[in-house]
Amino acid sequence: MNKVMLIGNVGKEPDVRYYDADQAVATVRLATTERGYTLQNGMKVPDRTDWHTLIFQRRLAQIVEKYVHTGDRLYVEGRLRYRTYDDQRGVRRTVTEINVENMEMLSPKGNTTTNAETTATEQHTDEQKASDEIPF
Repeated sequence: MNKVMLIGNVGKEPDVRYYDADQAVATVRLATTERGYTLQNGMKVPDRTDWHTLIFQRRLAQIVEKYVHTGDRLYVEGRLRYRTYDDQRGVRRTVTEINVENMEMLSPKGNTTTNAETTATEQHTDEQKASDEIPF
């Protein structure tokens, strides 16, 4: 079984590229941190941060483009993929990526709402007003 589950923070704005009319691929860098601790003998073990490259495709990539920003906390599930390429000097490089199949945003929404949320809220309010005005 090839399954990865991560919780971490987005390191920079997603890089989204479109191929064809509505087919998107988004790349996101995610930082996961293991907290440091102190051993019984007093030796301190520092925090350890690892960086992961996440690849989102199609509709999930479009969602990432709209709603995911630097500093957001994400939970992702996906599969490990390895890719090799030759760099500018001809040296073969291997890249480890996570092809994301499921994502959950863990950051609080804050005080700002997106256009979609605002529109949905306005529609619900308008529907409520209309139902209050019905005389029976």
